[in-house]
This record gives sequence, C-alpha cells and structure tokens, in this order.
Amino acid sequence: MAENPQRYDLVVIGGGNMGTALLGGLLRNGTVTAERVAIVELSADRRAVVGAEFPDVLVTESLPRCASAVLAVKPPAIAEVAAAACAAGATRVLSIAAGITTATLRAASGDGVDVVRSMPNTPAMVGEGVTAICTDDESNPSVLDWAEELLSAVGMVIRVGEEHFDAVTGLTGSGPAYVFAFAEALIAAGAAAGLPQDVLESMVTQLLSGSAALLAAQGNPGGLREAVTSPGGTTAAGLGELNENGFATVIRDAVLAAKTRSAELGAS
Repeated sequence: MAENPQRYDLVVIGGGNMGTALLGGLLRNGTVTAERVAIVELSADRRAVVGAEFPDVLVTESLPRCASAVLAVKPPAIAEVAAAACAAGATRVLSIAAGITTATLRAASGDGVDVVRSMPNTPAMVGEGVTAICTDDESNPSVLDWAEELLSAVGMVIRVGEEHFDAVTGLTGSGPAYVFAFAEALIAAGAAAGLPQDVLESMVTQLLSGSAALLAAQGNPGGLREAVTSPGGTTAAGLGELNENGFATVIRDAVLAAKTRSAELGAS
C-alpha cells in the first residue's frame, strides 16, 4: 500500500520561538527532513515569518495527519491540542509547556498513545538548552529515546522523575532569567565603578560566556572560583561582599520560590 504523502512523521504545533528553534535544530542535524515535517501556527502573521524561515516545510493553520506531535503552545491550550493531535493520528506526544503533567497529557491523549513531559529553557533557541524529560507508566519507556533524540537538537537532555519537575523548573527553567538579571546587575555595577556605558554590555556578555565556556571545559566550579581568588586580593574582597550580603541564600531562595510557584501552577 502506498504511503500517504499527507501523513507527516512529525508535526510541531506552535510556531513560536521554542517550536521554531526545535524545528531548526532537527532540520540541521537531519533528525527530520523538510518534506516529512509540518508546523501548525494559527497566526497568519507568524505563519508568514515561519514560512520565510523554513520555505521547504509545510506551515499551516490546520493540523494534518501525523505520526507524532510536539506541543509547543501555551499551557492552557495543551489539553485541547493534545487531543487534536491524537485525533490526527499521533501515537507519540511531546509537550514542552511548563507545568503540564503527564496525567494531563494522558487524560487528553487517551489510551494507546505514548506521552512525554518536558521542561526546556530558553537557551534552546541557540542550541544550548537543557531539557528535562519524563513519561508515565502507561507509555512505552522507549518513547524517552524518541524524545531525547528530538530535544538533543537544541541542547542537553536529562531524564528525571516527574516528582523533580518543579525543582527543574525552578533551577534550569527559570535559571536563564537569573543569569540575565545578574548580567544587568554587573552592567549597573560597572557603570557605578565609572566604566563607559557603551562598552559595558559587551564586556559583561563576554565575561559570562567566557566563564561558562571555562566551566564547561573544566568543570568543578568551586575549584575554578578558588583558582581566581587570591587571599587578600581583589576577587576575595568582591566575594566577601557577596557572601556578607547572603548571595548563596538569595539564589537558593529564588530557586525554591520558583519551584513552589511551579507546583502551584501545576495544581491549578
């Protein structure tokens, strides 16, 4: 029997930043081919943008028949979109929406469908994300292999139990905002120290990206901190102020507050 050319291997539902970042990564690494993937987007303006970015991919407002679906829409729409994807033939569903549990995905998808919950973060937009994934007891465990193959196109993938997802959200999901807030604070501090405003953002950006690259290359953040901190030196003076003002405690409390809010949103 001839293959139905209108049945796509994968449909990405939602043409926002995360959905298009994932699609771009999948196309670049060859996980999918342009003729076997489609992207669904309701906004005509956004469809035009996505179509220009991916001219060989079907960009449509209506959901075509598909074998698998990535749900890249806002959390309130996930249940409706999951049900629609399964009605279109999807037997594997991956949600990248924050706070949406596997129980919600299961209730919307019904029996016989493998579901995956994930929590990516925004650096996935440049292929440097970290994404946690999990599934439920009714799904075939191999669905995590499929999800990891997809999501590794935009960064690191970690498998954790669903009971840890609120903590993941508080740490890596919200974490980029903490880093960006730190960058803003460093820029303001540099200005207070008298540095010209026109050089500050580039200096701080390189400071953070270079430090992250060093950490990625060598690991051991405590050791790296010690290596740059001479007793009685300038770095020791700066770190002393951070410690005196509860730097580690503030970071811990931020992660725990975000974790608590994630749990509240998941329960609502």
